[in-house]
Amino acid sequence: MAFESFGDWIRHLEEAGELRRIREPVATELEITAIADREMKRPGGGQALLFEKPTVNGVVTPFPVAINTLGSWSRMARSMGSDSVDAVAAELGALVKAKPPSDLREALRLLSLGLDLRFARPRTVSRGACQDIVHRFDAPATRTEPWPAAPVITENSPTPSIASPTLLNLPILHCWPLDGGRFLTLPCVVTQDPDTGDRNLGMYRVQIYDDRTTGLHWQLQKVAARHGRRYYETGRRMPVAIFLGGDPVFPFAATAPLPDGLDEFLLAGYLRKKSIELVKCVTNDLQVPANADFVIEGYVDPKEPLRDEGPFGDHTGYYTLPEPYPVFHITAITHRHDAVYPATIVGRPPMEDFYIGAASVKLFLPIFRMNFPEIVDIALPAEGVFHNLVVVSIRKTYPMQAYKVMHGLWGMGQMMFTKYIIVVDAGVNVHNTSEVLFHLCANTDPERDSEFARGPADVLDHATSEIAVGSKLGIDATKKLPGEGFRRPWPPLIRMDPAVEDRLRSLGKL
Repeated sequence: MAFESFGDWIRHLEEAGELRRIREPVATELEITAIADREMKRPGGGQALLFEKPTVNGVVTPFPVAINTLGSWSRMARSMGSDSVDAVAAELGALVKAKPPSDLREALRLLSLGLDLRFARPRTVSRGACQDIVHRFDAPATRTEPWPAAPVITENSPTPSIASPTLLNLPILHCWPLDGGRFLTLPCVVTQDPDTGDRNLGMYRVQIYDDRTTGLHWQLQKVAARHGRRYYETGRRMPVAIFLGGDPVFPFAATAPLPDGLDEFLLAGYLRKKSIELVKCVTNDLQVPANADFVIEGYVDPKEPLRDEGPFGDHTGYYTLPEPYPVFHITAITHRHDAVYPATIVGRPPMEDFYIGAASVKLFLPIFRMNFPEIVDIALPAEGVFHNLVVVSIRKTYPMQAYKVMHGLWGMGQMMFTKYIIVVDAGVNVHNTSEVLFHLCANTDPERDSEFARGPADVLDHATSEIAVGSKLGIDATKKLPGEGFRRPWPPLIRMDPAVEDRLRSLGKL
């Protein structure tokens, strides 16, 4: 299902009973975070929230703020037009496993799969709703009609208008008390490889410095940082575009673990079953979705010194401290007439980002299995804040197989940041932390079944002795086989006879 604006997505959530409106004024400074944090920690992720009258420095803005819109399994599935994320994963898995057809019936089945791919490739259009209102910082603002009294998704009387949108009067959140300022928390950042022309869509937090400059927190292992290094080598200005809103699959695609060089808009088009329409920015040549709600255009000047960015209350549950990052100079802000400002917050889990990350694992599990057919399931527990802890179950058939899987996963994309990998047998439910801990404690000898390795670390990890470099621990919690240093009989796990349970159940005693 394709959504043509973030407002369209909000209306869908409201009709489904997934949205709660907050009609009284609420400050973008800390107050929205306090409310959203409590909501996100409710069982199942709580509801999506729409703040109809967010205030910036005490002044109500005309743009409502939507938050926690992807913060449950139901909402993640709805954003992909499905009843469940598992169903989307199964569909994608069938696609990647497609083999040459052996007969006409098989050919027709593969054709039906391939028809979905006709939606994957984005197409360019001449104009889009994201440029209904254009404010260039080298020219007066231009509008196709007067500023709307209020976005159509609200039910209240007209809200105050602002003369021109800037980084200082948009409802950008100051999330946590010790944050270095306001941050865009759900930005889709578009960059382009200057050599190949390959586009990348990533998500990196953006700190507001003033009305025309921000910090860009793209970590050194990210694709945008690699693009940036090439511009720094040539000394040319690097064009950058940030968009917010539009179809809710955009934030998911921006955070998905796609291989470098594979366009994230292909994944977004596939998931929404409709091609992404892209429009050229008004002050650079990058393209952004025509149905986005906000677009912030500009450049990074490689001749300019880096500037401290942070602190920021991060998904680790701790503040990341200031570090130097590139400065982004704003050349234009454009937006829809009925724009809704999308936001999220991160912090001590569980938060909205848990569902986004966990959905990525579900969708890309078939890709992992292409490299590791023994993998049954993978879980990233919320307490591990994405990279810190991964639990993987395998069908073990030979000695040391768990170590093969550990090292393979550490070599796959952002899995390189994983500090702890626990490997368990196929029958263990990796999503049940209690069950995992039982097998971890029961099936391991710490010295024999553990292995330390060194490698890249998440720059957000405050516990490493050096930034971006750290150690990792792999634990083999599977049943041990001959050849793994285990010379005793392995005892059976205690289980009741199924026939006894069935008989008691039929008598109503179970």
